[in-house]
Amino acid sequence: MPEGDALARFARKVAEALEGRTVLRAEARGPGPVPKVELLAGQQVESVTSVGKNLLIRFANGLTLRSHLRMYGTWHVYRPGQPWRRPPERARLVLETAEAVVVNFDAPIVELFETRAEPFHRPLAGLGPDLLAEDFDPEEALRRFRDPALAGLAIGDAIMDQRVMAGVGNIWKHETLFRCGIYPWRRVRDLGDDDLRALIETARRLLRAAAGLEPGVRRPAYFVYGKAGRLCRRCGARLRGAPQVADVRLTVWCPRCQPPQPGDPPPGRAGVG
Repeated sequence: MPEGDALARFARKVAEALEGRTVLRAEARGPGPVPKVELLAGQQVESVTSVGKNLLIRFANGLTLRSHLRMYGTWHVYRPGQPWRRPPERARLVLETAEAVVVNFDAPIVELFETRAEPFHRPLAGLGPDLLAEDFDPEEALRRFRDPALAGLAIGDAIMDQRVMAGVGNIWKHETLFRCGIYPWRRVRDLGDDDLRALIETARRLLRAAAGLEPGVRRPAYFVYGKAGRLCRRCGARLRGAPQVADVRLTVWCPRCQPPQPGDPPPGRAGVG
């Protein structure tokens, strides 16, 4: 699933093609609900931004187009007449200007609503602080981690809750927990405030570097993501993998760099609560 850093890169690419330009043709198709994007023809694009894992395109007529890519969605930008790299039947949205053709492929969510409703639109209003935002508030993220409803949740699940802080997905969950030395099944209530502050800051640093927002900083390397059974680059121990609790995908960790503490649940889907 594209994470906050990927959405920031998509937003920059789409913004370069659309911002300040007039949409000549707009087309959307299913599966799923199809927004009335014909309302966008003849409209100027005012801004393109990412918010967590959402991409928002705002238009001069007071409408906002929101997409969420989930697992397989992507954005492509082409010159007029340039062949597409994916089959046309996989296009969910097409926006054409005189200079570019912007295509959203395979996104399960493409919707259109009034820009003035953004602060109240549930998929956006429920998001936690955006890790990539310049005004990111780490103390607000900490406050949300301390929600009693999350106390018994495994930190490997809680860190991906977009209501806590927006932008982290499976990749940066892995890499944040590894760099912080945190066992993925430790309960949120068993982590101190300083532990959570370090986790929040590490996630923000990794995500911003991956998004290209830190000049001169290379994209962070993967130490554990997708590497179950390999040797840890830091200590040489063999990396292990087990399902998370809420997320059934495999979580990979280093048993030496991220050791469980007394009282921590065993790895896997049982024992956290």
